[in-house]
Amino acid sequence: MPFFRADEELNALGNRILEATWEKFTDLPRNKIALTWLVYDPPFPTNTGGALDAQTFWQYPVRGFSYRGMERIYPASIVKLFYLVACHEWLETGMLPPSTELDRAMRDMIADSSNDATSLVVDMLTGTTSGPELPPEPFETWQHQRNLVNRYFQSLNWLELETVNINQKTWGDGPYGRENIFVANQNRNMLTTDAVGRLIHSVMGGVAVSGLRSQQMATLMKRSLDAKDLATAPENQITGFLGSGLPNNAQIWSKAGWTSSVRHDAAYIELAQHHPYTLVVFTEGKTISQSPEILPFISEKIAAVVPPQDPI
Repeated sequence: MPFFRADEELNALGNRILEATWEKFTDLPRNKIALTWLVYDPPFPTNTGGALDAQTFWQYPVRGFSYRGMERIYPASIVKLFYLVACHEWLETGMLPPSTELDRAMRDMIADSSNDATSLVVDMLTGTTSGPELPPEPFETWQHQRNLVNRYFQSLNWLELETVNINQKTWGDGPYGRENIFVANQNRNMLTTDAVGRLIHSVMGGVAVSGLRSQQMATLMKRSLDAKDLATAPENQITGFLGSGLPNNAQIWSKAGWTSSVRHDAAYIELAQHHPYTLVVFTEGKTISQSPEILPFISEKIAAVVPPQDPI
């Protein structure tokens, strides 16, 4: 069963916003965007500091809208959220010992979207390393190990994770050696906006691994909308992404992904005196990926129709 309930009101609003987006950005094909939008109704089950146990949390009804939400799309750096959750699971179960270097790598992977940090994280999660080509038998063992994160997420039995692939490092120039062969064997990272939406939903609900670890993960995802902070960090994961479409007093926890062919963002957002929500938008295409206006436009339109909280 999907974790959210398709909602007639959100469906009408979501489709209206998509139509406005296609009208404004005529070079955005209808099959090159995917979107998942969740709205939380009171009593809000998210950002509670881990107050709810997992069984209680998953019983809370969530309204949502999804457009191509189960389409497999290359996620770019959005995959780093999944590696973050896996790291905390490994730490929680003793599969990884705590270390200051791993903490630094997790922070840089999420806060700064460092590919070098992600490389270390993947190595530590899977017990593999990059390097030259391997003979067939050692390479089979290496591939089995690299799929350890996939096996963990499949063990959660989430419908949204059935078709995803999470076994590749993220690259600047691209993979070489054994990594290049591995990617070529139908092993490109693939995610869906519904899968990413559920992962963020679980982190902000305090049930990803544990309440304390969810809070630690959310802390790394927290972004500043202050103009001074944005000016001093050009690749701030706000400018040109969903955060750019929000009022300055909003709060956002997010992870963006951007390459020469995709521009994505995934966020949990709180507006003053409004219902909190999760929004995940993937866009594809070389022209689209270079446009810093599409994601902020969608975010602004969504923010304008989020339900206000009832007065106390």
